[in-house]
Amino acid sequence: ADWTANFENTVKTMKSICLLLLIAVGAIAFVNGGEFRTDINPAMYYYQGFILSPDLSKADRDYLFEKEWRGQKLPARFGELVSRYDNQFKLVRQAAQATVPCDWGIDMSPGPATLLPHLARCRGSAQAARLRSMWALQNGRQAEAREDLLAALTLGRNASRDGTMIAALVQIAIENIVCSFVAENFHQFSPGTLKQISDQFAVAPPRGTLAACIAMEKTSFLDWLVDKIVALQKQNPGDDARVMAGIREVISGFGSGDEGQGNPAKPSLWEQVNKAARGKSEGVLELLRDEEALYQRMAVIMALPQSEFDTQVKQFSAEVESSANPFVTETIPAVQKARPKEFAVMAHLAMVRAAVEYKLRGEAGLKSVIDPYGQAPFSFARFIFEGVDRGFELKSAYDGRDFPEVLIFVEKDGSPFYVTGPKAGQSASK
Repeated sequence: ADWTANFENTVKTMKSICLLLLIAVGAIAFVNGGEFRTDINPAMYYYQGFILSPDLSKADRDYLFEKEWRGQKLPARFGELVSRYDNQFKLVRQAAQATVPCDWGIDMSPGPATLLPHLARCRGSAQAARLRSMWALQNGRQAEAREDLLAALTLGRNASRDGTMIAALVQIAIENIVCSFVAENFHQFSPGTLKQISDQFAVAPPRGTLAACIAMEKTSFLDWLVDKIVALQKQNPGDDARVMAGIREVISGFGSGDEGQGNPAKPSLWEQVNKAARGKSEGVLELLRDEEALYQRMAVIMALPQSEFDTQVKQFSAEVESSANPFVTETIPAVQKARPKEFAVMAHLAMVRAAVEYKLRGEAGLKSVIDPYGQAPFSFARFIFEGVDRGFELKSAYDGRDFPEVLIFVEKDGSPFYVTGPKAGQSASK
């Protein structure tokens, strides 16, 4: 009995000590203005946030993400569901304040088989930020909408830090989510909040570029495969048949023409490589060395200004498509499709700045922002929808995606319409 009583007293004492420590830490945080550490790798915050992301049922997820909410009064159920992301977004916002580079800790040594599980989570978080911001605006909380949007923008920039092309494309997708949201809800933001958003656009982490991704694309495929083949040759001296068997195993999952996939009449990548290499491992290495020159050219082309890119990429893409090297036709990234998306989002980011300047300073503000592709301000026009003036449209000189590159800024409530893309200006109510 004495032992039990002593143990209980000890536990009570420890609890009291812990409570006092918590109070002391809280007091220090209060004195410091409630600050938190900014020297932690942002990826750590993001990963922790992903863990705290709500596990929604399919019905709830479809309700939130599959329904068209623009132009509607958001119901209480919507608010309850987006509030489940509160803990995740505390961490996403903290990550946006980090002062150290974002390192996702991705081990690229598996080459083409490397998993990038964070990218889908990043895009999903940006989509959640959009819905949370809708709810915040409906309830008069502009500051919360602003913080979630800017945290999503920073997340998009940080998503590109692994240097892969797919990560850069996820960054572009998130930037488009943020730009479109600002345009759709332009009238719900005060001029002061719009200025804060525009100012933060300018100081957000630098964008990851597609041109910078070419080095990683080369390292994670071509260099990786060369190293694998050289290692097989060293392990099997004088036995090229075994080396080729090893190469076949390595590349069996590559390409759209593999056995059982794609067009069954098309030879698998292995069959194409084996034939082009004349059944020799040195022949496979020759094919890869030939491809290396294309990666070098691709890096140069991807960094060109838009007008020069459009000219040179057509010739480059034609060479890739007509190449007799199966590695070239199956594994060179589709830069002709990717780069226009980057040009477009650069125009959209500038359009948001131009729209905010117009809101603040009128025509002089509008003219202070230059279209990246026109050496002049964006084209401006009032936008009439169903007979009502709903806002204004900014149009870029860039049209590389086969439709006008526009962003429509809504200044009056009403039925929803698409503010950008090939359906810009068309009804979104369906």
